[in-house]
Amino acid sequence: MQKSVWLILFIASTLILTGCASTAKPKRVHNACELLAEKPAWKKPLRRAAKKWKVQPSVMLAIMYQESAFKARAKPPRKRFLGIPTRRPSSAYGFAQAIDSTWKLYKRDANNWFAKRNKFADAIDFVGWYINQTRARLKIPADDVYRNYLAYHEGWGGYAKRSYEGKRWLKSVAKRVANQADRYRAQLTLCALG
Repeated sequence: MQKSVWLILFIASTLILTGCASTAKPKRVHNACELLAEKPAWKKPLRRAAKKWKVQPSVMLAIMYQESAFKARAKPPRKRFLGIPTRRPSSAYGFAQAIDSTWKLYKRDANNWFAKRNKFADAIDFVGWYINQTRARLKIPADDVYRNYLAYHEGWGGYAKRSYEGKRWLKSVAKRVANQADRYRAQLTLCALG
């Protein structure tokens, strides 16, 4: 009897630790080669999404890095009222910080009904899909990282209304994302995506 209890506890703790390890935030996020060396299981879905949506891997990685720093269960911080945490400002969640309505649209449009926002393969596919949609809807080339990030952050409608115009901070962030994409692109040429 006691052996079976210990066996169950061992199996349960192994499953918990394995689950945590698979969603643990990588430590080396500034270098694409080091990132993919740390997370080799990400290479195949990254290549697949790049080919499927015709978007450079460096662009998708730079957007994901900005949105979540590669945290699987990232959420926007809660607002505070008199120092007390209240609700979150949006339903953004996961690697790509996709909001509920856009994630639902993606699942339907990409025929990926069981996609999860905290699963890297689904999230990177979402980022590629979003950039592809942005190209179709707003005529922004996939390699124009600056404008793609503005559209990603503000949504297609917000971008079309130029909602980013009064947001100097957002333009600064978009430049940072474009610079990160350039760095990732140069790094990936050295180590090859494999």
